[in-house]
Amino acid sequence: MCTVTSRDGTEIAYETRGSGPAVVLVDGALCYRAFGPMTHLAELLAPHFTVFTYDRRGRGGSDDSKPYAVGREVEDIQALIQQIGAGVFVYGISSGACLALEAAIRLGNKVKKLALYEPPYTSDKEVLREWRGYRQQLEEYLTAGRRGDAVEIYMQAVGTPAEQVAAMRQASTWPLLERVAPTLAYDIALIGANRTPPLKRAAGVKVPTLILDGGANWVSMPFMHATATSLAKVIPHAQHRTLEGQTHDADPEVLAPVLIEFFAKVHSFQRGRRRVARSLR
Repeated sequence: MCTVTSRDGTEIAYETRGSGPAVVLVDGALCYRAFGPMTHLAELLAPHFTVFTYDRRGRGGSDDSKPYAVGREVEDIQALIQQIGAGVFVYGISSGACLALEAAIRLGNKVKKLALYEPPYTSDKEVLREWRGYRQQLEEYLTAGRRGDAVEIYMQAVGTPAEQVAAMRQASTWPLLERVAPTLAYDIALIGANRTPPLKRAAGVKVPTLILDGGANWVSMPFMHATATSLAKVIPHAQHRTLEGQTHDADPEVLAPVLIEFFAKVHSFQRGRRRVARSLR
């Protein structure tokens, strides 16, 4: 494990594997290097790229600094890029996709290519109503120090069956989730209080961008596809692809070949011409 110091003095833990162009992987809610899908994904990408996995602030081996701000998380990625010494490819999933998008917006050409899997923005009124209730309850639980309950309502919010949550609370990994429960508030800040897609700001992303969603979500979470489509329409050099059979927890074995193809491809764009976003099913 290595560390890099972010602009506000926070130590961010990271590790690398592989060789080739640099790819930074950005985790979603509750996940970090020791817990989540990125380690396996990094192993699959490592024969082609130098892959950086890191612990977002407040998780794993990384420190934290108050107050939280989205800009500080972007500065964490910027610190990694400065450590690398060149522009990078960035991939993020779920709320990590929101952070990856924010990094591309704020850091400009330091992010050479951008890949997003299901950033959970939405304009769906029913989803937004549930979102407001979740935000309020999460804040109450975190303020009261009820970390286990905070994790549970997050699991419920993303559709985990109640019996599965009950079993998870008895598992040896549950304390790992409780430890990073306060960072759920960070994910809310990244997604935004109103949760609507930042289309106007996303239009400023000038680098090749791949926006992915899972075909298995079209019934349970149809807004994920709608969000992916809307973002792909406004980002000038974006393409949209649906991964058939995949849920919000994308299988790294399915995801890796898609990312390898996208990051390895040489992209060229005619000056003044906007690429048309395509949805592949």
